[in-house]
Amino acid sequence: MKMTDPVIPYAPPEQQRYASVLSMGTRIGLALLVIGFCSYAFEWIPPLVPHESLATVWNQPLARYLELTGVPTGWGWVNLIDRSDIFNLVGIGILSGVSLLCLAAAAPFYASRGERVYLALCLLEIAVLLLAASGILTSGH
Repeated sequence: MKMTDPVIPYAPPEQQRYASVLSMGTRIGLALLVIGFCSYAFEWIPPLVPHESLATVWNQPLARYLELTGVPTGWGWVNLIDRSDIFNLVGIGILSGVSLLCLAAAAPFYASRGERVYLALCLLEIAVLLLAASGILTSGH
């Protein structure tokens, strides 16, 4: 049996850009999660909720937990990223938002080629993701 060169599938430039942004974003997000976890677990940076308090607050209903710990809801966590337990949300935020950056990186390719339907889909999905992240459509709080 003769070994042949592997067939490398062709990917258009917008897919290559999407994939490279996705790869970079997931690596950065994962690195920040590891750094955040280590800073929390080894107490390099003080947490908002001290380790000794966790056993007494974890079993509380959400409203009581928020009252006891002072953990903010919505986008309030951004003001507390200097606390190790809150800093972990930065990595989660990057991982959950990287698809928005990928779409924004791919959209110019569709625009330059005049592919209005694909461009419109990218822009519409970006708008939906931004609307979802804004918190405008929340219910039950």
